[in-house]
Amino acid sequence: MSQLARIEPVRRRARNPLILAVAICVLAGCGPKPAQRPPCAAGKVCLEFGNVAEPLTLDPNKSTGTVEHQVIADQLVGLTQNSAAGLPVPGMATSWDVSPDGLTWTFHLREAVWSDGVPVTADDFVFSLRRLLAPETAGEYASLVYFIRNAEAVNRGKAPGTALGARAVDAHTLELSLTHPAPYLPQLAAHTTMLPVPKHMVERYGDAWARPEHYVSNGAFRIVGWKLGDHIRAVKNERFWDAANVCVDQIDYYPTSDAVSAERRVKRGELDLNADMQSNRIAFLRKTMPGYVRTHTYLGLGYLAFNSRVKAFQDERVRRALAMSVDREFITHKLLRGGQEPAYTFVPAGVANYEPVAPPAWAALSFPQRQAEARRLLAQAGYGPGHPLKFELKHRNSADPMLVMPAIQADWRAVGVEATLVQNEGQIAYAAYRSRDFQVADAAWVADYNDPMTFLYLMQSSTGSQNYGDYRNAGFDALLAQADQEPDAHRRADMLARAERIMLDDTAVIPTYFYVNKNLVSPRVTGWVDNISDYHPSRYLCLKADTARN
Repeated sequence: MSQLARIEPVRRRARNPLILAVAICVLAGCGPKPAQRPPCAAGKVCLEFGNVAEPLTLDPNKSTGTVEHQVIADQLVGLTQNSAAGLPVPGMATSWDVSPDGLTWTFHLREAVWSDGVPVTADDFVFSLRRLLAPETAGEYASLVYFIRNAEAVNRGKAPGTALGARAVDAHTLELSLTHPAPYLPQLAAHTTMLPVPKHMVERYGDAWARPEHYVSNGAFRIVGWKLGDHIRAVKNERFWDAANVCVDQIDYYPTSDAVSAERRVKRGELDLNADMQSNRIAFLRKTMPGYVRTHTYLGLGYLAFNSRVKAFQDERVRRALAMSVDREFITHKLLRGGQEPAYTFVPAGVANYEPVAPPAWAALSFPQRQAEARRLLAQAGYGPGHPLKFELKHRNSADPMLVMPAIQADWRAVGVEATLVQNEGQIAYAAYRSRDFQVADAAWVADYNDPMTFLYLMQSSTGSQNYGDYRNAGFDALLAQADQEPDAHRRADMLARAERIMLDDTAVIPTYFYVNKNLVSPRVTGWVDNISDYHPSRYLCLKADTARN
């Protein structure tokens, strides 16, 4: 969830520019501004991390966003964890066994303690999964672990938590029983959804355990403060089992929704990195800040969701007309210019064990032909010059959406549609989407694991709040259910492709463009590895000696 074009007002010339310049210098001071970094103790390494937006929560059972994942995954370690290259490697589990039918996974846990010295046990993982799935938790990611036996029934309140197919064989052995094979489990086990929570602290403080004063961790860092709108501070967890190999002593995570302001802070040395940049400034930044720009192929896309409760969007002709009239080539190649590609399908190229499906037939038409067909479809649906289709397009205020949404608004205006733009801070926008407080929503999705199911499950009728438009198609659901039970990788991929075809033929959403990940990283940061998942655990990062402290 990432990403301003600003029009500067015309200013009248001052009658005496020199006097004006001197006055400004007197009032504001002239010359380069010194880097404004918070104090860092002598001999310590402090990392200033631009993290795009304010997290809504630091509780893994309740989180949903990438900005939350970055902070939480620095504090908590799951059964597996991400390497510096974004690949799953052993975490709390040093090894695991899988039954021949793929339905029983046994994880063997290392000796480790929480940051308060209490041992981390298999029971913490069982407790966390039950809490995630408990209806009262309202965990939006709960459906992601429905492959665990009885998980859906527990989440829907039809079975007690004790029925969940997760049990602590002993303090250091966790057994998961599945309803269908899940070869992607080692990847998902590092995701926020499957991270452990400290049972002893949750039982004592309830949801307040995730406040800084109560937060305990089993990872490389531990939260010690959170000043809303300013920063979250974490310090090195000396009780982490691999603390000897962690370089950074303190991290400050900043909400940096203004990407241009953030790039200036990185250039001045106030921030060591920012986890986004404005796409159409990448070429400029490569010239003015050589060595800072980091881009890489990414498993993510931007798309628009229709609120199916809005009568106009119940007509497939309307949805298709709106999809056809978005000029994706202009958006990606002329507007963003950051390596993004036009999206006419939902699953990005490069996803493991999957061949991309063919785009809709209309994608082969020239853009003027698509516009003409869109006008025809809108007219069939009862909309035209005397009765234009009108609605609100709610979007995030981060860098790329602020560029893209006005372009889409103009595309729709060209076919007689009046869309009013309503911008929200990213987390506020997603909260509105989840509560269905939108008509058309600008959304994005980044893979939780490298498999087509991480994209297609969003449109499953059982997914819940993250299926923003409440798309429902029995044939689509049936194919995903069949694919879950299919052990043959080729047959499974075919089922998933047929499901995606159904969704695209229904114009369930409007895919707009496939992402690249974009980070602005000071050359003074070491240990950074660009990767397709865009996971960059801070435990692997360090700063060159001359910037380790002020």
